[in-house]
Amino acid sequence: MGFLLDKCSFSPLDEKVIADCSPFSCGNADLDEFFQHDAPLYSRQMLGKSYCFRLDENPSVIVCAFTLSNDSIRVDMLPNSREKKVQKSIPYSKQMRRYPGVLIGRLGINVEFAHRGIGSELMEFIKSWFIDTGNKTGCRFLIVDAYNEEIPLGYYLKNGFTFLFSTESQEAENTGFDKDTKLRTRLMYFDLIGLVGEVEE
Repeated sequence: MGFLLDKCSFSPLDEKVIADCSPFSCGNADLDEFFQHDAPLYSRQMLGKSYCFRLDENPSVIVCAFTLSNDSIRVDMLPNSREKKVQKSIPYSKQMRRYPGVLIGRLGINVEFAHRGIGSELMEFIKSWFIDTGNKTGCRFLIVDAYNEEIPLGYYLKNGFTFLFSTESQEAENTGFDKDTKLRTRLMYFDLIGLVGEVEE
């Protein structure tokens, strides 16, 4: 068992939790603003559902938070080589124009708990959530539009994610930008079917 499951409690991040807790800070102003103010609005509008882990010994402390929403990987936006890579183990891929997934729209770790492996532990929790509790609607991929910076990209690569496009210029061209555009974010994905295989074995 890890720190999150041993020493924290899991719950939706709603108005009451935000009011009861100290301001959450992960060191990114945009993410902090979202988790402190916008997460309940997104939930009410059914645009995304936010969750958090709170410290058992001090429930006013949010250790980490994340937001999920429905998404998909569109076949028509992928170059042939990338489409083949994504669909290589999908038996009905030729009949599908989109591959179902869930978007990790926001994810942050409290700066007070940084560099303790909690980010990877949280990602393992999210992955297992779609395997252990039942994949009720069909969710093949975890998808993230990660900040195009060394630390967040390294985090997702470390946790098994792959770039949806092989290069930044390829992604720019296929998402409506000039190929030389410096992208603010990079699309990445994780194929959950590998975990299903591990569970069945």
